[in-house]
Amino acid sequence: MDELMIKVSDVTKEYRLGAIGGTTLREELQRRRAKRKHLEDPTLKIGETRADSNERFMALNGVSFEVKKGEAVGIIGHNGAGKSTLLKLITRITAPTTGDIYLNGRVASMLEVGTGFHQELTGRENVYLNGAILGMTKKEIDAKMEDIIEFSEVRQFIDTPVKRYSSGMYVKLAFSVAAHLDSEIMIMDEVLAVGDVAFQNKCIQKMREVADSGKTILYVSHNMATIRALCDRCIVLDHGQTVYDGDVNTAIGIYMKVADDAEKIYYGPDDLLRGNHCTLEHKLHSVEILDSNTNHFMYGDLIKIRLGWESPDSDANLELKVLFINSARGVVGGSFLGKLEHSEGLNYADITIDTRYFVPGSYFLNLKLYNQIDQGNVITYDTCEALAFTVEHSEKSIHLREWYNNWGSAVLPCLRHVEEKE
Repeated sequence: MDELMIKVSDVTKEYRLGAIGGTTLREELQRRRAKRKHLEDPTLKIGETRADSNERFMALNGVSFEVKKGEAVGIIGHNGAGKSTLLKLITRITAPTTGDIYLNGRVASMLEVGTGFHQELTGRENVYLNGAILGMTKKEIDAKMEDIIEFSEVRQFIDTPVKRYSSGMYVKLAFSVAAHLDSEIMIMDEVLAVGDVAFQNKCIQKMREVADSGKTILYVSHNMATIRALCDRCIVLDHGQTVYDGDVNTAIGIYMKVADDAEKIYYGPDDLLRGNHCTLEHKLHSVEILDSNTNHFMYGDLIKIRLGWESPDSDANLELKVLFINSARGVVGGSFLGKLEHSEGLNYADITIDTRYFVPGSYFLNLKLYNQIDQGNVITYDTCEALAFTVEHSEKSIHLREWYNNWGSAVLPCLRHVEEKE
């Protein structure tokens, strides 16, 4: 069981920014000619600049770790921390600048939806293709074909070209192939983000079974609930370096502090992590903690928060929803502020949060500015994530059961009281 399966030794990966620009041969010759004559780049659009090709970027810097047989190891970190780059090095899609990577066994990887699938081939043909890439014989693949089809839940479309699959069908078949074909190491990069909830739970159970059978798993995800459910060890990356390697719950706590900038108490327009598919006709402007110079609170404290939004129309019907997300990115509570009284321009609403409704842990806000026209018909103007805060143990929290602390639940009263800033 202690057999070494993966060893990453002092690995770095360096990129030269702007060294390869997606231009044609003709444009590249024009660029070189202009550079010799000290002229502006004729291939650039107005206002566009090109990175200096001598500028370096360290995607990974001195990463080292080992993974033993049967381990399920999570890799977490903010966007750009180097997680996907690391997996590409391990799967030999690209080579490290310095350092060594040792693999002991065949690798089944799924770095994005449909990795290794040929668009023109059917689902069944792609199963054979993936198996052949892993070095399996047709007889070995035939023996597993029925299990793969049954698990994937796409039996009806297995002989249809995968270019006609939805993203959900893609991920179901791709995961099923990776989980069932003969490989000693499974590498997954955020692959469960597309599948439905039932299939995600099914995949987690399957991956747990795979790890218990002696296979090794590397799993990258921003979903802390799946990391917690699947992994028995976790590595945290930050700006290309390993900042922690060990207990899953400790790793998640470190990740939340790094990812959400846990020392900030004010988030302006440029700090809000906005969602997609919003009209932005009315926009969230800021989130701020009042009457405190820290976002660390003791259990029982009151947190005063000011929410800001911009509106070009004082007659518009606006509503605001506040959700609280825990370190596993699960919704643990929230409320609706109801109809907002507002004027044209910048507006504020103040709310007070009682930390007695939270168990000790890390949280952040998810805000939604919208207009509910009628039942089931909603216009979403803006959504964002912001403002991490921590609730710490105190004498008042001793009565909380330990399993509540692990669960991270919160039951909140309705936050309907709105105060306009003068």
